[in-house]
Amino acid sequence: PLPLTAKFDCKLILNRQPGYTLLRDPHHNKGLAFTERERDAHYLRGLLPPGVVSQDLQVKKIMHNLRQYKVPLQRYVAMMDLQERNERLFYKLLIDNVEELLPVVYTPTVGEACQKYGSIFRRPQGLYVSLRDKGKVIDVLRNWPERNIQVIVVTDGERILGLGDLGCQGMGIPVGKLSLYTALGGVRPSACLPITIDVGTNNEQLLNDEFYIGLRQRRATGEEYHELMEEFMDAVKQIYGEKVLIQFEDFANHNAFDLLAKYSKSHLVFNDDIQGTASVVLAGLLSSLKVVGGTLAEHTYLFLGAGEAGTGIAELIALEISKQTNAPIEECRKKVFLVDSKGLIVSSRKNSLQPFKTSWAHEREPVTTLLDAIKSIRPTVLIGTSGVGRAFTKEVIEAMASFNERPVIFSLSNPTSHSECTAEEAYKWTQGRAVFASGSPFDPVEYDGKIRVPGQANNAYIFPGFGLGVVISGAIRVHEDMLLAASETLAAQATQENFDKGSIFPPFTNIRKISALIAASVAAKAYELGLATRLPRPRDLEKYAESCMYTPVYRSYR
Repeated sequence: PLPLTAKFDCKLILNRQPGYTLLRDPHHNKGLAFTERERDAHYLRGLLPPGVVSQDLQVKKIMHNLRQYKVPLQRYVAMMDLQERNERLFYKLLIDNVEELLPVVYTPTVGEACQKYGSIFRRPQGLYVSLRDKGKVIDVLRNWPERNIQVIVVTDGERILGLGDLGCQGMGIPVGKLSLYTALGGVRPSACLPITIDVGTNNEQLLNDEFYIGLRQRRATGEEYHELMEEFMDAVKQIYGEKVLIQFEDFANHNAFDLLAKYSKSHLVFNDDIQGTASVVLAGLLSSLKVVGGTLAEHTYLFLGAGEAGTGIAELIALEISKQTNAPIEECRKKVFLVDSKGLIVSSRKNSLQPFKTSWAHEREPVTTLLDAIKSIRPTVLIGTSGVGRAFTKEVIEAMASFNERPVIFSLSNPTSHSECTAEEAYKWTQGRAVFASGSPFDPVEYDGKIRVPGQANNAYIFPGFGLGVVISGAIRVHEDMLLAASETLAAQATQENFDKGSIFPPFTNIRKISALIAASVAAKAYELGLATRLPRPRDLEKYAESCMYTPVYRSYR
């Protein structure tokens, strides 16, 4: 495998493959950017129109074409076509236009893409491991052409965003996440591997859809499911080693917590729904303190939703409070309250709760509605992770505004249709006083003559830089302190200029720089904890991170 810092000679020597084949190789194709000399050297003469254009002009032309599409899914399909045709141009386009294209290649558009994946499927972009492969998973992994894999994103498709069980069509999520690992975090495309574990689906609509591309059977559970997952995890470690980061993505609650708990002791694993979401939301809370005042420990937090995201965020908040105050984690958890579908989680419900909820069962009177919980607890921070669209009603938000000068309201559920409230509703119902962030993007809102740009608590702020930090340090395990380091670093990037516009997050235009800073802080923590294996430790981790980042500019061929 190449060292991380390997610098390629700008003159790349290609095998003298036929020009026609070269134009169909997405890793090397440059389209009209091939020079006259390259066209002669690689048998391209006549296979292209005579015009020679720059990569920048190609980017300009494609952006012009993309903007002609009125339907977001059309833009998504066009982007995927480009990725399969010209990899470097795809990433150049995404990096140069990240704020405009991020909602196209990821949430919210990727949700619709997964729902219709069977219809828009063209060429495989990752690996599919199904129940039919039991006993030969290692052979399936060997079919992937790349060997130096550093990051795997894997899903079983059971809980895709807020859309539920999409089975095999959940592949859009690993593909989308890994394109962001490359564009935002600089991990080489060839080092990324999207994987879908197909154990069936309980989605009747898909099972009856003639265009469905997965196994047509009910979802496997119990021993059959876990045996396949264990074989997969063992095969990954056997082929790619223990320093490959395995990111679990969009698993249902009952499997997500079990898989993370089981494999965090033996593999380098990370669950973005539990840990990545928690890290970016904690960063938003740390940043919001500069607006509302006080310390993390002086605020009270109420969640609507007690699944992977809700309990993951709650735990990281408690850990950060414990770190700042030296108080026991059990005491710090008492500042955080969660409401699930049955009401406020309290100690009298403890016997009927799922294990991951029991830490949040406090001694309080039971209440069944969110509004009653707000009136009882009087939180300063309200966080939605329920997946229930418009659950933050006018009464709920007005109640928050009645006893908070600057109520902090995070509406985090994806996609946009599942968001607990819109940015406009949050500002309007608090007379413009809300400190707001959302999971999906919202347009700027004008209220009382002032334009407010709502912040997006997008995991893409965290996981690309986090993954890069794990890779450059050669970490062998993920530790919660590495997540806290990522949160603190991101929070430090928000400026007064951002706050004045209404956002508690820095603009995505700076994301590559932010990712390098997060990578450096995560790597530093890995070295401090004795989890890093890449020795000796680089003197300047930030510069080292930047030097390792993939850049998609064209190379010259000779």
